[in-house]
Amino acid sequence: MNVCVIGCGRWGSFLAWYLNGLGHSVTLYGRESSAKLGELKKSRSNGLVTLDEKINITSGLKSALEPAQTVVISVGAQSFRGLMRQLSPLDLTGKTAVLCMKGIEAGTGRRLTQVFEEYKPQTPVAVWVGPGHVQDFTRGIPNCMVIDSKSMEVKKYLVDAFSSSLIRFYYGSDLLGNEVGAASKNVIGIAAGMLDGLGKTALKGALMSRGTREIARLIKAMGGQEITAYGLAHLGDYEATVFSPFSHNRRFGEMFVRREPYGQLAEGVATTSAMLVLGERYNADLPICKAVNDVINGGQDANTVLSNLFLRSIKMEF
Repeated sequence: MNVCVIGCGRWGSFLAWYLNGLGHSVTLYGRESSAKLGELKKSRSNGLVTLDEKINITSGLKSALEPAQTVVISVGAQSFRGLMRQLSPLDLTGKTAVLCMKGIEAGTGRRLTQVFEEYKPQTPVAVWVGPGHVQDFTRGIPNCMVIDSKSMEVKKYLVDAFSSSLIRFYYGSDLLGNEVGAASKNVIGIAAGMLDGLGKTALKGALMSRGTREIARLIKAMGGQEITAYGLAHLGDYEATVFSPFSHNRRFGEMFVRREPYGQLAEGVATTSAMLVLGERYNADLPICKAVNDVINGGQDANTVLSNLFLRSIKMEF
């Protein structure tokens, strides 16, 4: 199929590389002002992937979209509404959109498929979530991921088109739960990094147990399936987020408590605020999300906050 990948960052560039390897005709779009786009145009490499000459690299959004049957989007979650404003006047008739980022809109608490449908309600949309790092995939290390959508027809279409020996896809059955689970695991990743930075790595077991229950309760309160938190989009992604050296969110948390600068995007920072919006809206208790927010946005001492969270008085298990 003809595929347009919007977003030329680490993950977007990998998606272009991966889909081209499956035999699809791929166009990779990035903003003209993007340094990452300039680097790819110049050398066709970003240090993680080298793009085949068959991949068209462009800053022309309309021309990139016109031949595409599938539009794969990988941009920062908090920049997504801005992109949708650009896409709004463009014709997406007959196309399917796939959102390949993990986040919730800060301030509104809206899931990314909800933002997409505000602007393009007639265009089928799916999410592609789950564990995996570019550095592992390019070394040939396989993983399992999830594609979810309101439409089973769309899920089958995408799973058939995107599956390989490198990525095995599962059909999602809870779009709400998979979106919330995928976004919130980044907040848990920041908490894990804080534990690493404070020399409390052994508490990650408690973090994973309590974190999954916390998000499961929220998903249920929102009308999703509680069990989804235990699937690939959330708990199944902990290995790649809570432990991996490649996890931006874990690394951000570690460096934050060490008071060291971190120049990369950590989606979990904005998602933390969004989670608290959801917690208040749906009357769900989110103690880990609140603790992370107290540290990164409230200026509270990380050691005190996390000690109070995990080393408090005896209670029934979770």
